[in-house]
Amino acid sequence: MIEINYKTFFLKKKFPLRISRGVFTGSENLFLFVSRNKKVGIGEMCPGLTEGAETVDDGKSQIKKFLEETGPISSSVVENYNKAFEYNLAPCALAALDISLWDLVAKEANMPLYKLFGLNLPNVSTSITLGIMPLDEIEERIFYLRKKGMLKNIKIKLGTPEGIDRDKEMLEKILHFTKSDCHNMRVDANGGWSLDDSHKMLKWLHKKGVEYVEQPLAKGQEEDLKFLFKDRPLPIFVDESCRNSRDILDLSNFVDGINLKLMKCGGLTEALKMVAIARNLNLKTMIGCMGESSVSISAGCAIGALFDYIDLDSHLNLDPDPTSGAELVRGIVTPKNSPGHGAFFVNA
Repeated sequence: MIEINYKTFFLKKKFPLRISRGVFTGSENLFLFVSRNKKVGIGEMCPGLTEGAETVDDGKSQIKKFLEETGPISSSVVENYNKAFEYNLAPCALAALDISLWDLVAKEANMPLYKLFGLNLPNVSTSITLGIMPLDEIEERIFYLRKKGMLKNIKIKLGTPEGIDRDKEMLEKILHFTKSDCHNMRVDANGGWSLDDSHKMLKWLHKKGVEYVEQPLAKGQEEDLKFLFKDRPLPIFVDESCRNSRDILDLSNFVDGINLKLMKCGGLTEALKMVAIARNLNLKTMIGCMGESSVSISAGCAIGALFDYIDLDSHLNLDPDPTSGAELVRGIVTPKNSPGHGAFFVNA
């Protein structure tokens, strides 16, 4: 019999993250503990309106209601995921449950989670995200990242409401301060551009040596991707437009790759399915994150070997991270060689 407990923590960001849709200074996250025979699996939920649960209380009540109405947790993690998905449990709440169960199963098998999945350690270094910011803050932020050795791959958030000229100013200044450090420059517009501006920005960013552009058009404008995809000078990835495996086929002819997130798709079970479908359709794969601690990041990097690109850096911007887990080794977010996903609470 599985016992379930919950904890809530506010995760404060060192640096507020501004994207096209607003500014994020932190989040109150729910941590889920599933216990069986003295083994405890840990999962995490980072709430959000688009993830189906706007608050911790909403997510917690949805999980409790799901368990009350559908009966005990299945001994099969996949079966439990399918049941919760059909129940329409909020993806971020489902992610917490799914991650905790995979952690528990791996601990019961006395295996690191990545080995349970039959995977190698990841070998792709993570992107480090730079949010939209005032121009006079850029030099100080770059100095901080340089001191931390985090300038190899930078993902710049663009799509400011001030327009593409302001986007260009910001990127030019970042390029000026990182020209000797940054190997790969990526851009995420978070749906902040019109179709016309997207055409212009892809051409301009290509000249600036940017590697790819993520989510140029807003969710809901997927029909316009076909106009942008033709003769594109840069690869196009989608994030907000691709929530789970059911979205991939319709997008596959008009994008180069997908960015999946555990909070968005509902956990590791669905993430594995998404990777399989994307690869079958010859799409590139990326795993990203939201405002998560080392718990969810450790779960994500357990399947990191499957991805072409990795954006698992949210825990590096917490002040503090109440948990510890995956470590940054030569820029690669690396799972610990311990049973489960390897994350734990520092003072618990």
